[in-house]
Amino acid sequence: MTEGFKYSILASGSTGNATYIETDKRKILIDAGLTAKKIEEGLESIGRSAKDLDSILITHEHSDHIKGIGVLARKHHLNLYANELTWRKLLDDNMLGKVDPELVKIFDMGKMLTFDDIDIESFGVSHDAVAPQFYRFMKDNKSFVILTDTGYVSDRMAGTIADADAYIMESNHDVEMLRYGPYPWRIKQRILSDKGHLSNEDGAISALTVIGRHTKKIFLGHRSQHNNTLDLANITMKTQLQQHDVDTNVLQVLNTSHEEASQLFDI
Repeated sequence: MTEGFKYSILASGSTGNATYIETDKRKILIDAGLTAKKIEEGLESIGRSAKDLDSILITHEHSDHIKGIGVLARKHHLNLYANELTWRKLLDDNMLGKVDPELVKIFDMGKMLTFDDIDIESFGVSHDAVAPQFYRFMKDNKSFVILTDTGYVSDRMAGTIADADAYIMESNHDVEMLRYGPYPWRIKQRILSDKGHLSNEDGAISALTVIGRHTKKIFLGHRSQHNNTLDLANITMKTQLQQHDVDTNVLQVLNTSHEEASQLFDI
């Protein structure tokens, strides 16, 4: 049996998000905010196939996280996990199209479920969705955390996700680019609010509160195409880490893409 697990960030950005997790016994997506075709192409680019998936974990109901879920679930008969309030929103508003009731599974916020050989813990975040939650994946004393779509990181959140081996950490926007950018003021207010998104600076500060001796990778996630750049996100994170004596040659800061899957990493 293989120790640890594998993961790939199929897409991360304001236009679509999806992450792939693989163990010996499970092949799981977290969100599918691209078309089903693009998800399938992303998996093929890392030598994997959507027909081998068994489940999708849903974080919240925004379109950049659920766009391809309905089609993928119907085509490949995938179990779908979300908390009860999120399911109520998805089903009442028919956001996924027709879903076989047998595929609807409840994953309560703040709970841990075991999926054969991997443990997954859910935790709530602060975002303008009905009950948004993200996940920590744990196997063989290794862990991987996805944390995007939150306006801030509470002490409770930080305690839940501390000292993971790798993180997708939100670096959504540069505050000055957002303020002077093309978005309407009400959208800017939403993004900057406690139920919006972490800026580059806030993402870096949050990273400093959770990293530990096991942490080797931070992926900069959910980057806005209009209010951020790869260089700004990267420089902000590295500068904050270095100012707190974190060796960024040991702890790697890595970019993500909204259109190209990452390599398949081992953890």
